[in-house]
Amino acid sequence: MAPLRQAAGASAGPQLALAGIRKVYASVVANDGIDLVVQPGEIHAILGENGAGKSTLMKIIYGVTAPTAGEIRWRGEPVAIQSPGHARSLGIGMVFQHFVLFETLTVVQNVALALPGRPDLQDLAQRIDAVGRRYGLPVDPRRLVHSLSVGERQRVEIIRCLLQNPRLLIMDEPTSVLTPQAVRKLFDTLRQLAEEGCSILYISHKLDEVRELCHNATVLRGGRVTGHCVPARETPASMARMMIGKELVPCRRGAPAAPGEVRLALRALTQPAQHPFGVALRDVALEVRAGEIVGIAGVSGNGQQELLQALSGESPLPRAAGEAVSLEGRPVGHLGSGARRARGLGFVPEERLGRGAVPAMSLGDNALLTAHRQGLVRRGLVRRGAVRAFARRCIDDFAVKCAGPQAPADALSGGNLQKFIVGRELLQGPRVLVAAQPTWGVDVGAAAFIRQSLIALRDAGAALLVVSEELDELFEVCDRIAVMANGRLSPAVPVQHTDVETIGLWMSGMWPEAGTAPVAAEEVRHVAQA
Repeated sequence: MAPLRQAAGASAGPQLALAGIRKVYASVVANDGIDLVVQPGEIHAILGENGAGKSTLMKIIYGVTAPTAGEIRWRGEPVAIQSPGHARSLGIGMVFQHFVLFETLTVVQNVALALPGRPDLQDLAQRIDAVGRRYGLPVDPRRLVHSLSVGERQRVEIIRCLLQNPRLLIMDEPTSVLTPQAVRKLFDTLRQLAEEGCSILYISHKLDEVRELCHNATVLRGGRVTGHCVPARETPASMARMMIGKELVPCRRGAPAAPGEVRLALRALTQPAQHPFGVALRDVALEVRAGEIVGIAGVSGNGQQELLQALSGESPLPRAAGEAVSLEGRPVGHLGSGARRARGLGFVPEERLGRGAVPAMSLGDNALLTAHRQGLVRRGLVRRGAVRAFARRCIDDFAVKCAGPQAPADALSGGNLQKFIVGRELLQGPRVLVAAQPTWGVDVGAAAFIRQSLIALRDAGAALLVVSEELDELFEVCDRIAVMANGRLSPAVPVQHTDVETIGLWMSGMWPEAGTAPVAAEEVRHVAQA
């Protein structure tokens, strides 16, 4: 193993030691003889492609699943972790990539379920509010979880773990839907926890973050340990090469052809909040043309969720307001999602499980849900062979690691399921594609492939709207970028006329009006300070 760069607060004995951990499922060996040592006060990264075995290993440590073989030693003593409750009693906390929250309960009720005893909910709500303000993770304790955006749910998961005062904190893609400002504050929190002796296991595909934060890293490939490194001594490119075993091919956006006709138009889209904690949309206006990608940036919870529902047809508008959303010049705002798909709309939701895929259904049946117009149904009867062939093509073209079209969606790693969902939509050749968080939780190689696939769809003449909280992603694939703040949408500006810092400042809701010259970041900062 590579020599450990000792972290503040570290002591002689390891906090956690794994020896020969093996996990075998019916059709796959997820972990194969994994050894791992984590010291007190160490921030240790676990790197690997989607399906490399990272999440399975973390679930073993947290007691979600039992290893087939191997030994776990906790603070020097052998232990069989029976359940997440047992893990929490030992001092192990985990932030899951796929959220483990009850949607019909409030934030404070969800947090209370993870704490010992029966905490007073009023007092706990105040603690949640205080921790959220302290660490830049604001969330209203009274809100029902089903009303939260993905980014807000991520905050709940992190706050819930922090309130447990863990000795080992496992974080599986914790920054995937956080803003750059929230990431900085989270890193300060993690460094502070490490200085106090808390160990942190950190899974992330954002290699620049790993390089900045982590003391050591272990690389998994195919369920085995294939390498170790000190991230500060590496580059993102060298760590990517360790993960995927070859050079990473960068995404190439290229110069787009002249945009064609307007495919998707929003005109004065105004909609009241759908629930007490929702965000009202106010005069949202936007045009997306054939042959271009328009991106929408913004802090989670500023109306993106409501906008996506209005675009997808999940929340149809009253017939009188139907012209606020149009596809290829035809009003569709009053239509449901099926009717909009029939007119050429493709949609990648921000929630993989539940909205993007039905967890217990096979990949083939999940493909059928949105791709049945691709010859998968004839005269009202499902063509099972065609369904399997379509799902197999999606699996092969997008390198989805799974047991085949019959594999249930919840058996896939988060990144592999994301690749399947994106592939399912792209293979239908939509004339308009709306994609939310298209590379959430996807490894660097797969993320580059998905982004390149979006660009290829643009070059084929489709109109794309991408909603993402990763500014680097938006600048990599988009031709124009707008910002969502407090239910309002800024003008969409060409990427060559703006930068990450300017867009970050626009997230406060301060931007020039349409038709005026772009405002530089320094000018916006000056106004904000005044």
